[in-house]
Amino acid sequence: MVGPSITDDERQVAYTRLQVGFVVLVGVSGGLVAAQAGATPLQVGVAIGGALVLGGVLLLWLRRWSAQFRRETNQRRPRR
Repeated sequence: MVGPSITDDERQVAYTRLQVGFVVLVGVSGGLVAAQAGATPLQVGVAIGGALVLGGVLLLWLRRWSAQFRRETNQRRPRR
């Protein structure tokens, strides 16, 4: 039988990188929107900071939602 292609440690590192990348993407997006709107460099920095915080909050919400979804899905599925 064939096992998983990556170890649990590698999976955790990849998962962490994905989460950090998601938050950074939201932060950079906020800064780019501010720059396109003609904001000053200080305002762009504030927009990036605010978007990073928002990205972190969104990530926490998604993690909570995902855990709840998995619990509900596993309860409905019959065990074999």
